Amino acid sequence: MATHRTSTPLYRRLARQLQERIDAGTYTAGARLPSEPELSAEFDVNRLTVRQAVAELERAGTIEIRRGVGTFVRPPAVRVSIDVDPRSQRVDLGSVHAALHSRDGEEVVAAPPVTGSAEDLEAAGRLGRAPGELSRLESVIRLGAEVRTVSSYWLPSALLPPGFDRPGLRGNLVPELARAAGIELEYDWRAFGAIGADLADAELLGLPVGTPLLVREGVSCTPDGAPALYVRRRIVGSSARFVLHYREHPDR
Repeated sequence: MATHRTSTPLYRRLARQLQERIDAGTYTAGARLPSEPELSAEFDVNRLTVRQAVAELERAGTIEIRRGVGTFVRPPAVRVSIDVDPRSQRVDLGSVHAALHSRDGEEVVAAPPVTGSAEDLEAAGRLGRAPGELSRLESVIRLGAEVRTVSSYWLPSALLPPGFDRPGLRGNLVPELARAAGIELEYDWRAFGAIGADLADAELLGLPVGTPLLVREGVSCTPDGAPALYVRRRIVGSSARFVLHYREHPDR
Protein backbone atom coordinates (compact mmCIF):
# COMPACT_ATOMS: atom_id res chain seq x y z
CA MET A 1 0.00 0.00 0.00
CA ALA A 2 1.22 3.49 -0.78
CA THR A 3 2.75 5.32 2.15
CA HIS A 4 2.48 8.93 0.94
CA ARG A 5 1.58 11.44 3.60
CA THR A 6 -2.11 12.06 4.00
CA SER A 7 -4.51 13.15 6.70
CA THR A 8 -6.67 10.07 6.09
CA PRO A 9 -5.82 7.27 8.53
CA LEU A 10 -4.27 4.17 7.00
CA TYR A 11 -7.10 1.89 8.11
CA ARG A 12 -9.66 4.12 6.42
CA ARG A 13 -7.71 4.14 3.16
CA LEU A 14 -7.64 0.35 3.32
CA ALA A 15 -11.40 0.31 4.00
CA ARG A 16 -11.96 2.47 0.92
CA GLN A 17 -9.90 0.13 -1.24
CA LEU A 18 -11.89 -2.86 -0.03
CA GLN A 19 -15.12 -0.94 -0.61
CA GLU A 20 -13.97 -0.18 -4.18
CA ARG A 21 -13.43 -3.88 -4.78
CA ILE A 22 -16.91 -4.64 -3.48
CA ASP A 23 -18.43 -1.90 -5.65
CA ALA A 24 -16.57 -3.23 -8.69
CA GLY A 25 -17.80 -6.77 -8.09
CA THR A 26 -14.41 -8.24 -7.19
CA TYR A 27 -16.05 -9.35 -3.97
CA THR A 28 -19.69 -10.13 -4.76
CA ALA A 29 -22.67 -10.24 -2.41
CA GLY A 30 -22.33 -13.21 -0.10
CA ALA A 31 -18.64 -13.68 -0.92
CA ARG A 32 -16.16 -14.27 1.85
CA LEU A 33 -13.41 -11.68 2.18
CA PRO A 34 -9.78 -12.81 2.41
CA SER A 35 -8.65 -13.55 5.94
CA GLU A 36 -6.96 -11.01 8.16
CA PRO A 37 -3.45 -12.46 7.53
CA GLU A 38 -4.10 -12.54 3.77
CA LEU A 39 -5.18 -8.90 3.66
CA SER A 40 -2.29 -7.92 5.88
CA ALA A 41 0.19 -9.55 3.50
CA GLU A 42 -1.44 -8.24 0.32
CA PHE A 43 -1.62 -4.62 1.42
CA ASP A 44 1.57 -4.66 3.49
CA VAL A 45 -0.10 -3.40 6.67
CA ASN A 46 -0.28 -4.84 10.14
CA ARG A 47 -3.23 -6.90 11.30
CA LEU A 48 -4.52 -4.16 13.59
CA THR A 49 -4.94 -1.90 10.54
CA VAL A 50 -6.84 -4.68 8.75
CA ARG A 51 -9.03 -5.21 11.80
CA GLN A 52 -9.84 -1.48 11.99
CA ALA A 53 -10.65 -1.34 8.26
CA VAL A 54 -12.96 -4.33 8.50
CA ALA A 55 -14.69 -2.80 11.53
CA GLU A 56 -15.20 0.40 9.52
CA LEU A 57 -16.88 -1.55 6.71
CA GLU A 58 -19.06 -3.37 9.23
CA ARG A 59 -20.23 -0.05 10.70
CA ALA A 60 -21.03 1.10 7.17
CA GLY A 61 -23.21 -1.98 6.65
CA THR A 62 -21.09 -3.23 3.75
CA ILE A 63 -19.95 -6.48 5.33
CA GLU A 64 -21.04 -8.91 8.01
CA ILE A 65 -18.62 -10.46 10.50
CA ARG A 66 -19.64 -13.97 11.50
CA ARG A 67 -17.60 -14.85 14.53
CA GLY A 68 -15.62 -18.03 14.04
CA VAL A 69 -16.71 -18.28 10.39
CA GLY A 70 -15.40 -15.30 8.45
CA THR A 71 -16.28 -11.91 6.98
CA PHE A 72 -18.84 -11.74 4.19
CA VAL A 73 -20.15 -9.08 1.80
CA ARG A 74 -23.70 -8.07 2.57
CA PRO A 75 -26.23 -8.11 -0.28
CA PRO A 76 -27.60 -4.72 -1.36
CA ALA A 77 -30.25 -3.40 0.98
CA VAL A 78 -33.81 -4.14 -0.12
CA ARG A 79 -35.98 -1.08 0.37
CA VAL A 80 -39.71 -0.64 0.05
CA SER A 81 -41.46 2.64 -0.71
CA ILE A 82 -44.07 3.87 1.74
CA ASP A 83 -46.43 6.32 0.07
CA VAL A 84 -47.39 9.44 1.97
CA ASP A 85 -50.16 11.17 0.06
CA PRO A 86 -52.59 13.33 2.08
CA ARG A 87 -55.13 13.24 -0.75
CA SER A 88 -55.31 9.47 -1.08
CA GLN A 89 -54.36 8.37 2.44
CA ARG A 90 -56.58 10.47 4.62
CA VAL A 91 -58.11 7.36 6.15
CA ASP A 92 -55.63 5.43 8.29
CA LEU A 93 -55.29 2.09 6.51
CA GLY A 94 -52.05 1.00 8.12
CA SER A 95 -49.91 2.08 5.17
CA VAL A 96 -46.58 0.89 6.57
CA HIS A 97 -47.93 -2.62 7.02
CA ALA A 98 -49.36 -2.61 3.50
CA ALA A 99 -46.14 -1.35 1.95
CA LEU A 100 -44.02 -4.02 3.62
CA HIS A 101 -46.23 -6.79 2.20
CA SER A 102 -45.87 -8.77 5.41
CA ARG A 103 -47.07 -12.34 4.88
CA ASP A 104 -47.78 -12.88 8.56
CA GLY A 105 -49.01 -9.35 9.19
CA GLU A 106 -48.20 -7.16 12.10
CA GLU A 107 -47.68 -9.02 15.36
CA VAL A 108 -48.40 -7.75 18.86
CA VAL A 109 -45.41 -8.55 21.06
CA ALA A 110 -46.29 -6.77 24.31
CA ALA A 111 -48.83 -4.59 26.08
CA PRO A 112 -46.75 -2.80 28.71
CA PRO A 113 -48.46 -0.72 31.36
CA VAL A 114 -48.63 3.01 30.75
CA THR A 115 -46.54 4.69 33.43
CA GLY A 116 -44.77 7.99 33.80
CA SER A 117 -42.07 7.33 31.21
CA ALA A 118 -41.14 10.10 28.80
CA GLU A 119 -42.74 8.20 25.90
CA ASP A 120 -45.97 7.63 27.83
CA LEU A 121 -46.17 11.29 28.85
CA GLU A 122 -45.55 12.34 25.24
CA ALA A 123 -48.40 10.10 24.08
CA ALA A 124 -50.72 11.36 26.82
CA GLY A 125 -50.03 14.95 25.79
CA ARG A 126 -50.63 14.18 22.10
CA LEU A 127 -53.96 12.53 22.89
CA GLY A 128 -55.04 15.05 25.53
CA ARG A 129 -55.46 12.32 28.15
CA ALA A 130 -54.01 11.38 31.49
CA PRO A 131 -51.54 8.46 31.30
CA GLY A 132 -53.84 6.35 33.46
CA GLU A 133 -56.56 6.57 30.78
CA LEU A 134 -54.38 4.98 28.10
CA SER A 135 -53.38 1.51 26.98
CA ARG A 136 -50.21 0.73 25.06
CA LEU A 137 -49.39 -1.91 22.45
CA GLU A 138 -46.00 -2.90 21.02
CA SER A 139 -45.84 -4.67 17.66
CA VAL A 140 -43.40 -5.79 14.97
CA ILE A 141 -43.65 -6.16 11.19
CA ARG A 142 -41.37 -8.50 9.28
CA LEU A 143 -39.90 -8.14 5.82
CA GLY A 144 -39.34 -11.76 4.87
CA ALA A 145 -38.04 -13.50 7.98
CA GLU A 146 -36.51 -10.40 9.57
CA VAL A 147 -38.18 -7.84 11.82
CA ARG A 148 -37.90 -4.47 10.10
CA THR A 149 -40.47 -2.31 11.91
CA VAL A 150 -41.21 -1.82 15.59
CA SER A 151 -44.35 0.15 16.47
CA SER A 152 -45.74 1.57 19.68
CA TYR A 153 -49.43 2.51 19.92
CA TRP A 154 -51.23 4.44 22.61
CA LEU A 155 -55.02 4.78 22.72
CA PRO A 156 -57.74 5.38 25.30
CA SER A 157 -58.32 2.12 27.17
CA ALA A 158 -62.04 2.42 26.47
CA LEU A 159 -61.32 2.04 22.74
CA LEU A 160 -59.14 -1.07 23.06
CA PRO A 161 -61.20 -4.11 21.96
CA PRO A 162 -60.89 -7.26 24.09
CA GLY A 163 -58.04 -9.51 23.00
CA PHE A 164 -56.09 -6.89 21.04
CA ASP A 165 -53.48 -6.71 23.79
CA ARG A 166 -52.69 -10.43 23.49
CA PRO A 167 -49.05 -11.10 22.49
CA GLY A 168 -48.99 -13.12 19.28
CA LEU A 169 -52.08 -11.47 17.77
CA ARG A 170 -51.46 -10.90 14.05
CA GLY A 171 -53.12 -8.81 11.36
CA ASN A 172 -53.19 -5.29 9.97
CA LEU A 173 -53.55 -3.88 13.44
CA VAL A 174 -54.84 -0.32 12.95
CA PRO A 175 -57.79 -0.94 10.60
CA GLU A 176 -58.74 -4.15 12.41
CA LEU A 177 -58.65 -2.35 15.75
CA ALA A 178 -60.81 0.47 14.35
CA ARG A 179 -63.38 -2.00 12.98
CA ALA A 180 -63.53 -3.91 16.25
CA ALA A 181 -63.94 -0.67 18.22
CA GLY A 182 -66.63 0.57 15.84
CA ILE A 183 -64.77 3.76 14.93
CA GLU A 184 -63.25 5.31 11.81
CA LEU A 185 -59.69 6.61 11.99
CA GLU A 186 -58.30 9.43 9.89
CA TYR A 187 -54.81 10.92 9.80
CA ASP A 188 -54.54 14.04 11.92
CA TRP A 189 -50.78 14.56 11.45
CA ARG A 190 -47.59 12.64 10.74
CA ALA A 191 -43.97 13.58 11.39
CA PHE A 192 -40.72 12.00 10.24
CA GLY A 193 -37.32 11.78 11.84
CA ALA A 194 -34.36 9.53 12.53
CA ILE A 195 -32.81 8.01 15.66
CA GLY A 196 -30.33 5.36 16.68
CA ALA A 197 -31.79 2.08 17.96
CA ASP A 198 -31.97 1.94 21.75
CA LEU A 199 -31.52 -1.27 23.73
CA ALA A 200 -35.14 -2.40 23.45
CA ASP A 201 -35.48 -1.72 19.71
CA ALA A 202 -32.06 -3.23 18.96
CA GLU A 203 -33.11 -6.45 20.69
CA LEU A 204 -36.40 -6.69 18.78
CA LEU A 205 -34.75 -5.88 15.45
CA GLY A 206 -31.72 -8.09 16.03
CA LEU A 207 -29.36 -5.18 15.26
CA PRO A 208 -26.57 -3.37 17.09
CA VAL A 209 -27.50 -0.54 19.42
CA GLY A 210 -27.28 2.74 17.53
CA THR A 211 -28.34 1.32 14.14
CA PRO A 212 -30.06 4.14 12.16
CA LEU A 213 -33.84 3.94 12.28
CA LEU A 214 -36.45 6.00 10.46
CA VAL A 215 -39.21 7.26 12.73
CA ARG A 216 -42.75 7.94 11.62
CA GLU A 217 -45.05 9.19 14.34
CA GLY A 218 -48.39 10.89 14.54
CA VAL A 219 -51.97 11.03 15.72
CA SER A 220 -55.03 9.49 14.10
CA CYS A 221 -58.40 10.91 15.01
CA THR A 222 -62.07 10.15 14.56
CA PRO A 223 -63.94 12.06 11.80
CA ASP A 224 -65.01 14.70 14.33
CA GLY A 225 -61.34 15.46 15.08
CA ALA A 226 -61.06 13.73 18.45
CA PRO A 227 -57.54 12.25 18.93
CA ALA A 228 -57.86 8.48 19.25
CA LEU A 229 -54.48 6.89 18.49
CA TYR A 230 -50.86 7.95 18.81
CA VAL A 231 -48.35 5.81 16.91
CA ARG A 232 -44.57 5.84 16.88
CA ARG A 233 -43.00 3.50 14.28
CA ARG A 234 -39.28 2.77 14.06
CA ILE A 235 -38.15 1.32 10.73
CA VAL A 236 -34.70 0.02 9.83
CA GLY A 237 -33.24 2.85 7.77
CA SER A 238 -31.83 0.63 5.03
CA SER A 239 -35.17 -1.13 4.47
CA ALA A 240 -37.58 1.68 3.62
CA ARG A 241 -38.03 5.14 2.23
CA PHE A 242 -40.97 7.50 2.50
CA VAL A 243 -42.30 8.90 -0.78
CA LEU A 244 -44.39 12.07 -0.85
CA HIS A 245 -46.48 12.39 -4.02
CA TYR A 246 -47.38 15.86 -5.31
CA ARG A 247 -49.23 14.85 -8.45
CA GLU A 248 -51.84 12.24 -9.24
CA HIS A 249 -50.55 9.19 -11.11
CA PRO A 250 -52.75 6.90 -13.22
CA ASP A 251 -51.36 3.76 -11.55
CA ARG A 252 -52.42 4.86 -8.09
